[in-house]
Amino acid sequence: MKKKSLWKVLSSAALAASILVPQVGFAEGAKPVTEENVSINGFVDYEELKKKLSQIEKSSNGLVQVESAGKTNQGRDIFTARVGHGDKVVLVQSEIHGNEKTGTVALLNILQYLGSSQSADAKRIRDELTIVAIPMMNADGSELDRRGNVMTWEEVQEQFPQLHNAQPTWNYYTRTMQGDDYAAAPGFDVNRDFNPDLNYVPKAEDFPGKSSTPGWYITPESQTVRDVYKGLQEEFGNVEVFLDLHHQNFYKIEGTDEDVTMSISADFVPDPSSPEGSKYSQYAENYRFDFSRQLNVALYDALQEKGNSVFTNISLYDQDLDLPGTALGSFALNGSGVVLFEVKGQTHNYGQKMKGQLVKTVETGVMGIINGVADGSVYDLNPEEYNEIPNRVPIR
Repeated sequence: MKKKSLWKVLSSAALAASILVPQVGFAEGAKPVTEENVSINGFVDYEELKKKLSQIEKSSNGLVQVESAGKTNQGRDIFTARVGHGDKVVLVQSEIHGNEKTGTVALLNILQYLGSSQSADAKRIRDELTIVAIPMMNADGSELDRRGNVMTWEEVQEQFPQLHNAQPTWNYYTRTMQGDDYAAAPGFDVNRDFNPDLNYVPKAEDFPGKSSTPGWYITPESQTVRDVYKGLQEEFGNVEVFLDLHHQNFYKIEGTDEDVTMSISADFVPDPSSPEGSKYSQYAENYRFDFSRQLNVALYDALQEKGNSVFTNISLYDQDLDLPGTALGSFALNGSGVVLFEVKGQTHNYGQKMKGQLVKTVETGVMGIINGVADGSVYDLNPEEYNEIPNRVPIR
């Protein structure tokens, strides 16, 4: 799909207010808001995203390039914002789940900084890296503040006639969940629609699938991210780093009463060179688990350096997973170092209450990785330190 410049998508729009989030502090262990219909007005919606990206592109004087890489199922643009001209690529996406919004704000803050700052650090990053951000991957779900996209199984079958007699996928939502009316507007968990075979064409025998098997690239949202990834591979030879920004439920640091602020991970598929991962053996030469662990250590260290327990309550996400249908699993098998970010709570849990803290946590972690790759320090970290990051346990 030919990419379109944002200037061809948007009419000129001024944006007077700064997008930077004030550094607001919150009490340690603050609990989620429980009222129904919690306001999410403080987060960025699709129309605001277009305006903010337009403003960032204009004010950067060419340092940030914004394009439409594709369309959601309902026809909204999936924007990429690119900054830097280095030979190492960092691809980072937010809102693959439309009710996980803090990463979008964090990415806009980072893009504004890298597109406007003339500091030595910002210049070094632009010289060493090419950073490509997808700030709102699932814009249709974002507009409804829900996890899934908006797409029916019948629409999938129209696009892929070979699936006429296939069963709907296991990740197809058709009932009301957590107040989201998928019965009226079905959709898919897009983060189960990836496949390590980047040229995969859907086959009826691969449906309905399950969590431990690859996805299918049947949604336009996953197809767009796949195409961005492939395009960067063609241009640079490899996508060095892939970061995926999410939210999770509520956990404690194992052995403590401290609430987890964010869980992180490098582990989404078994090592292709191991007996457990033998089904992925064709990807063994690409897989860089130690590098993914180094990236996670860089993230963890960046947050520990804050010296504030709210920001340093970081845990490992569940380990020993087999999730090739996720973007993280698929891209790890294709040679990228990968990092999962999972801040606590969904937007319907907190609304705007903890926005400042959670956005800053994500922003600090992303910049810790970017700085470590740009100055090369991440490659000297001991990957075994990853195993020293505390585990999480559910709040009961």
